[in-house]
Amino acid sequence: MSEFATLHEIVKAAHRNLSPGAWDYLTGGADTETALLRNRMALDSLAFRPRVLNDVREIDLSTNVHGVNSRLPIILAPMGSLDALDPGGAMSVAKAAEDFGVVSYLSSVTRPGIEEIAAETTHDKVFQLYVRGDRDWIADIVNKAIDLGYIHFCLTVDVALYSRRERDLIKRYKPSGRARNNEGWEFQAGLNWDLVKWFKDTWDIPLIVKGIATAQDAALCVEHGVEVVYVSNHGGRQLDHGRGTIDMLPEIAKEVDGRAEIVVDGGFCRGADIVKAMARGADAVAIGKIQGLGLGADGQAGVHRVLELLEIEMNTVMGLLGLDRLDKLSEDFLEPAQPVVAPGVLSAFPFLNLPSQEY
Repeated sequence: MSEFATLHEIVKAAHRNLSPGAWDYLTGGADTETALLRNRMALDSLAFRPRVLNDVREIDLSTNVHGVNSRLPIILAPMGSLDALDPGGAMSVAKAAEDFGVVSYLSSVTRPGIEEIAAETTHDKVFQLYVRGDRDWIADIVNKAIDLGYIHFCLTVDVALYSRRERDLIKRYKPSGRARNNEGWEFQAGLNWDLVKWFKDTWDIPLIVKGIATAQDAALCVEHGVEVVYVSNHGGRQLDHGRGTIDMLPEIAKEVDGRAEIVVDGGFCRGADIVKAMARGADAVAIGKIQGLGLGADGQAGVHRVLELLEIEMNTVMGLLGLDRLDKLSEDFLEPAQPVVAPGVLSAFPFLNLPSQEY
């Protein structure tokens, strides 16, 4: 049995293990952190409407993610600077995904890189790119990802400018991923729908567009043949004062209407959060912060334990909702409600009692 019986204990271990700079990089957001807090507040503003007297002796949480079988509707989101959280970095995350049975994304701004992860793992995985060069530069990377067996390719599109993450600025902390990829930002800023069209005209590998926040852009994704609409506000780490991502889901799900897969991230830290996202139209939920906390707590084993605990929590929620399969979830199981606690960076974990951070 793992030493971690709850996600709270994983968070505490990560706080103990990580440097103050790495901790704030992982848990912080942009500017006033309003968007980060809205992610949590939006989740806490939905209450469950359970049904009873249904047979839930056998609950199936498995699903299809990106065309492959997945033990849970969870993806390990692309994260930069994983090597600052654990010496194994992205390899520890990929190995945890492989052992547990879920899809993982590899960010272009973390280590080890695209070739090392492909050489050491055999599970289904996605490569995510921050653009730092022209179309020839992009083509080289896409072709490499295809040759190495990555099943989908992800373009992140909500980082035209690097945000002001004031926790990092105050502590003069520079994430390792940013230090390695600090040139060529003009190419990211120049991304447009013509590039998406060029991508779809050039390659057969399914394309994920990450950073969609409105029905209008979701419609453009579908119009351009994008296979996966990835709803995200970058965990509240880019544009501040945006909506919580679960509040974006209904309009996007209505617009997409089954014509593309929908992935969402943004503050999803508990099993109940993931069930709420599925009820609102997501096909899968990508976890970032809680993934990083697991990595900081105990490397590969910590990430694996995060997945186990989320599975336990989801199973409990589904059973108490009176459901035995994910495809039975709908908005009928949710209604608006007043949050009972003020949103916080870690308000999903009310029993932490961590020392306050000094700035």
